[in-house]
Amino acid sequence: MTPSSKFEDLVELIAILRKECPWDRKQTHHSIKDNLIEEAYEAVEAIDDENYDELSRELGDLLLHVLFHSKMADEKKEFSIDDVILRISEKLIRRHPHVFEDTVVESDKEVAENWETIKLKEGKKSILDGVPKHLPGLIKAHRIQEKAANVGFDWAEWELAWEKLNEEIDEWREAVNHQTVKEQKDEFGDLLFSLVNVGRLLNLNAEDAIRGANQKFNSRFRHIENSLLERGKNINESNLEEMDQLWNEAKDKE
Repeated sequence: MTPSSKFEDLVELIAILRKECPWDRKQTHHSIKDNLIEEAYEAVEAIDDENYDELSRELGDLLLHVLFHSKMADEKKEFSIDDVILRISEKLIRRHPHVFEDTVVESDKEVAENWETIKLKEGKKSILDGVPKHLPGLIKAHRIQEKAANVGFDWAEWELAWEKLNEEIDEWREAVNHQTVKEQKDEFGDLLFSLVNVGRLLNLNAEDAIRGANQKFNSRFRHIENSLLERGKNINESNLEEMDQLWNEAKDKE
């Protein structure tokens, strides 16, 4: 079999692997579910790096998982890749009445509001249904706030949310000084949630921001380690003053 750009050839390739490869044959939905998450994050990393050649590869890995799960389900007569495609097509058409019907909208905000209303008509019990419980905390906070905002439950402007953020800072400081560890944790969570809210209202994504901060810290700290090695020292033989100097050196190089 030779590589192909045709969808149906990839479907056939997955079927062959599922039948003839011992490792592929052994897998279940549960055994590879974490790999699906990993591939999604690798695609996000390629987007952050603006490496679109790599993104094309990572999207291929994601497509592989869609097809692999569909093939495993088809073997048990649960659903097929055709069902997957049909259901997303139905959903997209149903949730875009301003495109496929006569609903009139004036802005993307109205589109989002209609989207949530349609989801409730589909049987959702809450606007917040559909936010995966295992989403990373910052992403989940952003999505919860976004969904509430879509139906009008939101601050009128970011300055008002900033006042709430300052209030949460004071409450956390009070908890750190005078309350139990559980209360400190609760107030810290409220503070983080408020911080995400201010960022959202300023069109900043908290998960993107913390990922960038992590990368920045990683780069600067590695500079410290490498610089110390060039001096014939390891990190444990240094002190805070020297490491601060090297940190600022890394910062200046940026």
